Amino acid sequence: MREMEFKMERPGLCKKGDHVTVSEGVLPSSYYYTINPSLAMSGNYPFTQRLRSREGDVEDVIENERGFYVRVAFDEPAAD
Repeated sequence: MREMEFKMERPGLCKKGDHVTVSEGVLPSSYYYTINPSLAMSGNYPFTQRLRSREGDVEDVIENERGFYVRVAFDEPAAD
């Protein structure tokens, strides 16, 4: 199981247990992922840590002083 964290700007867009799809964006030296339809965005991941799955399940939604974060589990091995 691989887990990734996504930044969500407003509360309530995703909740624990939701099944989500993600789209992939490409930068010159990395990839980033967006929970569709533009609910939350990941940080940048190097090419060696590219996500192969496009569907996952929300494990948790965390609120802290920096905002809202969504932790999603994907059915693939953890990234190195």
